[in-house]
This record gives sequence, structure tokens and C-alpha cells, in this order.
Amino acid sequence: MKLVIQIPCYNEEATLNATLSSLPRKLPGITEIEWLIVDDGSLDGTIKVAEAFGVHQIVKFPKNRGLARAFMAGLEASLAAGADIVVNLDADNQYCADDIPKLVQPILEGRAEMVVGSRQIDEIRHFSFWKKRLQRLGSWLVRVASNTDVADAPSGFRAMSRNAALRLNVFNEYTYTLETVIQAGRRGITVLSVPIRTNEQLRPSKLVKSTFDYVMRSILTILRIFMIYCPMRFFLFLGVIPFSLGVLLGIRWLILFWNIHPASHIPSLVLTAILLIFGLQLWVVGLIANLQAVNRSLLEDIQLRVRQSQISYHPNVPRPTNLATLTNSNSSLEVGLDKTVHARE
Repeated sequence: MKLVIQIPCYNEEATLNATLSSLPRKLPGITEIEWLIVDDGSLDGTIKVAEAFGVHQIVKFPKNRGLARAFMAGLEASLAAGADIVVNLDADNQYCADDIPKLVQPILEGRAEMVVGSRQIDEIRHFSFWKKRLQRLGSWLVRVASNTDVADAPSGFRAMSRNAALRLNVFNEYTYTLETVIQAGRRGITVLSVPIRTNEQLRPSKLVKSTFDYVMRSILTILRIFMIYCPMRFFLFLGVIPFSLGVLLGIRWLILFWNIHPASHIPSLVLTAILLIFGLQLWVVGLIANLQAVNRSLLEDIQLRVRQSQISYHPNVPRPTNLATLTNSNSSLEVGLDKTVHARE
């Protein structure tokens, strides 16, 4: 049973040392452990730190492409290296690496295919009030959209079986956390949540430039996820608002029509028609989006087969030294030389 611990990095020279120092080299039930670093176009000495610690693989982007792309690149490289289980960990030493066995054990026991570490959000001192509230809101919405019981969906500390990792895609370029949990839940992948510990903050979050920026990005991410994965429910809810207002205005117009000269209330009748038509249009959009979701599901099945054929697990075959053809971009495989992989035997 092979475990690959992947760590997306962007200018993490100051914190990567502490993160790598805490990683395990042996775990019960695991016969082989490898460390994998995804260098997302770092301009500092991140790679030197990784090499000094004997990291087995380094996936390097020549320029910064964002956390979501780095996560998917690490996932592809981990699968190509023959990982049976992939653990994702942040490079800022936010998560306690001693809890990795908690994430891995449910997968080893066959109780889950994805395990998400649940932080004690309210006890994290460096999280602002609004960030805590958004974390809670995001987790609740993810539970609704995915039919899972994940307590801390924005947590990046998670473990995935090989089967789960093969079936994941990330369309959002900002982060991967919410979207991957929703995908797992809606594709029948068993998701479990376990409590984990966190360390003291070593640096400010690179995803949170300001409270306002974080709030806006989080709201847009949540809305986009609902439009993609729950289109009928999303547009049905949106359409109810104008349609209900139109019905109420229409009832008002009818009452006035029988009691007062109707000519003076023509604008109300026009507004009623506009609201009713707008509500119906939103429902039609939801129906079309739902049909597209069925088509997307079929395409994802095709992509899974392509991945399984291109990233095959051959224990006796050396790991690949170049995965340029496996770079993931918005759920499609793109051919290019913008990513290199260095393997250390």
C-alpha cells in the first residue's frame, strides 16, 4: 500500500522546513511513503528546501497558476507514481501532520474513499469573525449540495483513495476544497470527516488578501458551484422570487380591475407580465443547465477511462520523469511543456 503526501507550494521557503520536518516516513498499514512537492512558480528557495529534505518528486510550474491547478497537478503526479492513497497538506504548517494516520485509517479500513480533516474553527485565533462565519456557511452549503456530512469543507487537509483521486476535477481556479467534496458526494464516493488539530500561524493566508476579497471570492465560488452541480435547484429558487412577485402584483391588479378603472393600472399589469416571464425564463435555464449536467456526467465517465489508461499503476515500472502531457486544465488534458517533474530515487 503506497501513500503519497502532496504539498502545493508558492514561495514557501520560510515555512516548508517546518512542514516537511513533521511528515511521517512510516505508518501502520502503509508499505511505502513518498513526498511530493508542487512548486507553483515560486521565486524563492522553495525547491532548495524540498531537495534538502529528500523530497521524492518535485512538480514545477514555470509561473504561478494558482492553488487549484497546483492541487490537480499534484494529484496527477501522485497517481502516475502509483499512489494507492494521496494525502494533501498545505505548506504553511497550518495542519498537524501527526494527524495523518487519522485521515488514512478510514481508507485502509474501507470505510471511506475521501477523508477531510475537520478543524475547530471557532478556536482558531487568527481567523477573523467573517472568515469563521463564511467557513461555516460554506460547509453547510457543501453539505446541502453534496449530501455528505463534512464538518469543515474548506479544509485542505484530506486523504483520498486512488479511485476517488481519479474521479476528481477542479473547474474553479481559486481553490479546490469545496468543489472536490461536492463532486465526491454527487458521484457516490464515500466521504468521512475526522477531527484534526492545527498549529500556530506561521504566515498570513495567501488566499485571503483582505476580508472583503475573501468574502466576495467565497460567495462567487459557492454560487458557481451551485450553478454547476445543482442547476435545477439553483435556478428554481431564483425563478420563484420574480414569479411570486408577479403573481402577487397580478392578484393586486385583478382586485383593482374590478373596483377601479383599469386604465390607471396598466403599468402594474406590464410589470406583472415582465416578472412572470422572467421567472419562467429562469426555470427554463435551470432545465437546460440540468440537461447539460447529464452530458457533463457522461464526459466525466469518458475522462475517467482516459485517465485510467494514461495513468496506469505498474508497480515494477519506474516512475515517469516527465508528465507534461498530463497537466490538468479545467478538467481537460492539455499537451504542453509548462510543467516538469523531477523524480528522486
